[in-house]
Amino acid sequence: MIKLTHRWNFLLCVLLGVAAQSSVAQLRIDITSGVTDPIPIAVVHFGGGGFNFGQIIQQDLERSGRFRLLNNAAFPSQPQRANEVIASIWRQAGAEYVVVGRSSTTVGSSVALDFELVNVLTGQRLLIDQLVVTSTALRNGAHRISDRIYEKILGARSSFATRIAYVSVDGVPPKQSYQLILADADGENSRVILQSRFPLMSPAWSPNGEWIAYVSFESRSPAIYLQHLRTAERRRVSARSGVNGAPSWSPNAKQLALTLSSLSGNLDIYLLDLESLNLTRLTDDPGIDTEAVWSPDGGSLYFTSDRSGGPQIYHLILGANEKPKRLTFSGNYNARARVNADGTHLAMVTRGGSGYSIGIQDLRTGVMRVLSKGSQDESPAFSPDGGTLIYAGRERGQGLMATVSVDGLILQKLKADRGDVREPAWSPFIP
Repeated sequence: MIKLTHRWNFLLCVLLGVAAQSSVAQLRIDITSGVTDPIPIAVVHFGGGGFNFGQIIQQDLERSGRFRLLNNAAFPSQPQRANEVIASIWRQAGAEYVVVGRSSTTVGSSVALDFELVNVLTGQRLLIDQLVVTSTALRNGAHRISDRIYEKILGARSSFATRIAYVSVDGVPPKQSYQLILADADGENSRVILQSRFPLMSPAWSPNGEWIAYVSFESRSPAIYLQHLRTAERRRVSARSGVNGAPSWSPNAKQLALTLSSLSGNLDIYLLDLESLNLTRLTDDPGIDTEAVWSPDGGSLYFTSDRSGGPQIYHLILGANEKPKRLTFSGNYNARARVNADGTHLAMVTRGGSGYSIGIQDLRTGVMRVLSKGSQDESPAFSPDGGTLIYAGRERGQGLMATVSVDGLILQKLKADRGDVREPAWSPFIP
């Protein structure tokens, strides 16, 4: 997060990030608030195997804050097929929907997941479907079922089957260990993709979810790397003298927007062509320009600049030969913009009376709302469905991640069992 009380503070944050204190830290989710009238639903344990798909689906739906899960002990029966669900009995038990399913091993050790969703208020079967997953992707299969259930009931996409990347830091200076970690969106199934004695910053997913861009100080100065998640192939794409920071993928994955420093030390926005590695300078202002992010259509960028005297968000239309337009006017500090999937809202770090919080601004009306309740919140990132923001914060001196729905109703904390976690980035939808 950029806390700009002085231009050098801004520059130091770009160079060094936020020092924090974690091996793979396991994340624990605490749901702190949800909607006032969640939908009652029962998810029956899937028959046919030892893996508890039903439990993961229960946890996903409960974590969304939109559902109230019936206690398994209150189930009137243990059906595995929709025709075994007696609607009147389940209504008496307090359910509006019942999920049933079963798993079976197929040829090649893959697992077939048959699942059905029943509306017990009407008796209608809303879903009759099957997924086939490999034996190493059982959790993902459960998350995909959760996504189907959520969309069928609420009419909106969810992001249970996506992933998050984040930075974890163990130890105290000068003997700190930095890790770049991937995990499922619920914090489970985490794995370290890079470990270093030097700072790691600014992870950013490629549009197809196959690569991560990030900043590494492993050569004692900042450089931008791309890493393929399946093969672990690494490419260093920018290691110019001075600052190399804040990489952001273009929607077509052919370019990175990044922040580079001039010989005078001033920061500006550039485009890097990933095939030729040629640079195009986009901003040339005495102010500090940084933290660019692409619009969904790839036709413009949103970035942070202090050209007006304090950090604010600006919009630059590519190829239009126009000056960037200032977008934020609420307060004297707005930075680290992120745009949602349909390009209608910006999330950002905003400073209010109690410190730094996560805000969201409607790009059509200019109205800003503060969503988070911390005082040191930073690094917001939208879920690919656009309904939730993940961000970093601090509680009792420890770095943690948290999520908040864009309507502000559903708040959750993802706490590590040790150390600090920072700079979350949410993956795109992955086929």
